[in-house]
Amino acid sequence: MTRSTWKGPPVDTRPFKQKKKIRWRIWSRRSCISPQFVGYYAQIYNGKGSVGLEITEEMVGHKSGEFASTRKTSGKKALPSKTRIKPIKKVR
Repeated sequence: MTRSTWKGPPVDTRPFKQKKKIRWRIWSRRSCISPQFVGYYAQIYNGKGSVGLEITEEMVGHKSGEFASTRKTSGKKALPSKTRIKPIKKVR
């Protein structure tokens, strides 16, 4: 079931209540980024630590969790293919 349209998008109101608007720590990844956040620096919690980013106009309307990945990238290098290409023998 989706959210009712009359309620509007879910927005975290805690940053608006803070007096210092230099850095915001956001734990709710499901809240939408509103136009009032543009130009501020936010730290979004990803489950282990916080990921810092500056909010731009392109981010308005998206969820805050889209910009803080919870997955780790693999540190392994790609292994070479195990299939060997046999050289073509010339026929005389």
